[in-house]
Amino acid sequence: MRFIHTSDWQLGMTRHFLAPDDQARFSGARDEVVRRVGAVAAEGASFVVVAGDVFETNVLGPRTVGRALDALNAVPVPVYLLPGNHDPYGPGSVYQSAGFRSQCPPHVHVLADSSVRTVSDEVELVGVPWTSKRPAEDLVARCLAELPPRRARYRVMVAHGQFESMGSQFSPALIDRPPLEAQIQAGQLHYVALGDRHSTTAVGDTGRIWYSGAPEATDYDEVDPGNVLVVDLSPDDIRVAPVRVGTWRFIEHVVDVRQGEAAALVRAWLAAIPAKSTTIVRLKLRGTIGVLDRAQVDAAVDEARQLFAAVERHTHRDDVAVLPDGEAFSDLALSGFQRQAFLDLLAGARSDGPDAPVYQDALALLYRLGRAP
Repeated sequence: MRFIHTSDWQLGMTRHFLAPDDQARFSGARDEVVRRVGAVAAEGASFVVVAGDVFETNVLGPRTVGRALDALNAVPVPVYLLPGNHDPYGPGSVYQSAGFRSQCPPHVHVLADSSVRTVSDEVELVGVPWTSKRPAEDLVARCLAELPPRRARYRVMVAHGQFESMGSQFSPALIDRPPLEAQIQAGQLHYVALGDRHSTTAVGDTGRIWYSGAPEATDYDEVDPGNVLVVDLSPDDIRVAPVRVGTWRFIEHVVDVRQGEAAALVRAWLAAIPAKSTTIVRLKLRGTIGVLDRAQVDAAVDEARQLFAAVERHTHRDDVAVLPDGEAFSDLALSGFQRQAFLDLLAGARSDGPDAPVYQDALALLYRLGRAP
């Protein structure tokens, strides 16, 4: 018996650093990945489970909901959606909105409670939905305590949340793993499909507890996003295979720079990255450079922004020393108030005060403006 496990679609997600046209492509890719999930499901899967956070929030416009349901309509097998912490099933839930109810395809089902749902003669599903953003208990433990004996050959649980062992801050909603593993050992659960962790991750040693990860990347700290899981169950065995469906990437990189070579190093690294239009980069510098280097690096980053979906520069996170060399400005022929401004900035940049990096940034900008045609 084969099915597809996915989660954390977060349809309707926005990113503040994306320009409007890039945000439109980012949003469109999240709809298209649903269709790619359907294409994977068409290769012999009986159904698809989405383990929470289908939507980024419960407050979405009708266009976002309508396009999501249109993408779901293209999935050729039944789909079971679990409300998660981003889109809990409660008052004001997107799943109870008029738009969702009127446009939801008949083969798409919401796991709105923890009742045992019969999928086929062989399979039953147990969903563990979130009904608020801050549950006051371990929802999985409560579900297990009320779970009737298995009747079908296979039972799959669909849940959302983190385990205490994963370093999460304490929350009463953290999942206790041993009871889950005990149910697996007893044959009452054959697979636990989890969401909330955006990196594809196997949990424990049973081989039957997995986070699918987000099918499209959402942030820099994700280890292995962009997958769905193809799960094959037999009476005595299981096989879980990640399949790549994502097209977007977040890359965080530290460039070790040297004075006189910083811009060339940054340009070379950026030039080597493929698929720039679907790549979001956060660039950090480490080393010692001059004001002229800094200005040239900023220019290189601005050039790259024309090719990439986004290039972020958080200068306050750099581990770089900028040497405020006044001679770099000798060819600008500054005079009057411009020269006085330069001298003030240079003094601040050479100081030991906490605002020295701000003055260094301003010097680099002054150099670029002075060199502009």
